[in-house]
Amino acid sequence: MSRPARARIDLAAIRHNYLHAKSCAPSARAWAVVKADAYGHGAVAVARALAPVADGFAVAFLEEALELRESGIEGPILLLEGVFAPDELAAVDRAGLDMVVHAEHQLEWIAAARPERPFGCWLKVDSGMHRVGFAPPEVAAALARLRACPQVGRLRAISHLARADEPGEPYSARQLAAFDDAVAGVVPASLANSAAVLDLPTAHRDWVRPGIMLYGVSPFDTAHPNAAALRPAMTLESALIAIRTLPAGEPVGYGGRFVCRRPSRIGVVAIGYADGYPRHAPDGVAVMVRGQRAPLAGRVSMDMITVDLTDLPEAVVGDRVELWGARIDAGALARASDTIAYQLFTNLKRVRVEHQR
Repeated sequence: MSRPARARIDLAAIRHNYLHAKSCAPSARAWAVVKADAYGHGAVAVARALAPVADGFAVAFLEEALELRESGIEGPILLLEGVFAPDELAAVDRAGLDMVVHAEHQLEWIAAARPERPFGCWLKVDSGMHRVGFAPPEVAAALARLRACPQVGRLRAISHLARADEPGEPYSARQLAAFDDAVAGVVPASLANSAAVLDLPTAHRDWVRPGIMLYGVSPFDTAHPNAAALRPAMTLESALIAIRTLPAGEPVGYGGRFVCRRPSRIGVVAIGYADGYPRHAPDGVAVMVRGQRAPLAGRVSMDMITVDLTDLPEAVVGDRVELWGARIDAGALARASDTIAYQLFTNLKRVRVEHQR
């Protein structure tokens, strides 16, 4: 029998979440963001499931896009980081990809290229994130250069919001104003990430970019009415592989962080930080066993965690354990562990992945 750790991916939930994004921004088209292997959910499987309804797919770089093309995905694909070297432009041309242009050197590479068909380009505006992109005073000249370039066909503008996951934060309005002043409405635009899709209609524009919301996790730390409709797409589960009975006062795990306050049944689950379960999860965060919540008891190890089963006397070796999913919120676990659900999903490894339609 193989190790019981597995991630079950509900593709119907991802389709539901994509359509919810569309319903929140009904006048916009939507890039389904499937970078980083669809946030650990399997980019090819997710893209195939969304292909009948998605307006296009957004990935980080060329290899991610080519994987989708080679798997039969024919719709628009956007490279969010553009190209890293001029020789990548030939592959962009062959695969018919759109690309972000965020720097002077990329402009120069495009101007020197000889594509068979004009490129679809998205000029990146640094409206306040300050990672990549053209500063607002540089945007008009960059747009003019791209318009004058015969290698460029479709031309659009794109930016990214740094604090959209903080509803009411005025920095988002400042970014929108900076973007509008720079672009002056002359090209179609894309600004809205998941948080802005759900909470900031003024950012919706021509294209939105739902990412984490596709996978059923709210981008907000507090409840939001539009996020309530999201359906978790991943269930991470394993099984109890041992149960120990310990007297009061006995420590459990590395460093003895957890000490039994009463005679206790301690269950061992085959999952650990080498699989992607957060190493810094504190005592008391819950897993689900037989429909009941059981608290973590002791430090997370590389391959195992220990949970307190004292109040679940019926639990036995072999019982399934949900680490996150429909009943254990990945976002809440991430916050308790001083991380984010994005990292939980993208760090997942050593577990079987099963896609369910």
